[in-house]
Amino acid sequence: MQLNPTEEERLRVFTAAQLARATLDRGLALNVPEAVALVCDEMHLAARGGGSWDDVRDAGTSLAASTPVLDGVPALIREIRLEVLLDEGSRLIVLRSPFGEGEPTVRFGDGDVGLVPGRERRTLSVTNTGPRAIRVSSHFPFWDTNANLSFDREAARGFRLDLPAGDSLRWAPGETHEVTLVALGGTRDA
Repeated sequence: MQLNPTEEERLRVFTAAQLARATLDRGLALNVPEAVALVCDEMHLAARGGGSWDDVRDAGTSLAASTPVLDGVPALIREIRLEVLLDEGSRLIVLRSPFGEGEPTVRFGDGDVGLVPGRERRTLSVTNTGPRAIRVSSHFPFWDTNANLSFDREAARGFRLDLPAGDSLRWAPGETHEVTLVALGGTRDA
């Protein structure tokens, strides 16, 4: 079976969500990866069932509000970002503080960190030819984005946007951006 990176990621989310369900069945609270996977899986299912952007977001927030998590988890999950496939194409959904507020426990040091230094980069001109805004997140396989984005897809095969993890880029209808893409790790087969 040949899977593209998006399909592989979907299977990883589903597997972790199944672990979360088994953990909950034992009466235990969830850790960070389990909690995030469970909410993401629920949003994927809502999208697959034909839900609107609002329906998918509400499915995620509703599940997060009723899911028991370990102490400290709300502080570690400041937001969940997930691209789902809706009728109008891929859309980004962001849930902020899905498990409640908490004090952040991650601290950042001084200085800049290079994003995947040494990887091949390419610049392409990309135009939104569709009637709606399109947003693409940092690690989405760029050649597989919404069909209304017009660009050289073969040149983009094996590449993603050269953005920090979790960041995204938006095109308004008719808008063109010059984007820099960075090579994916591994074999880059899709």
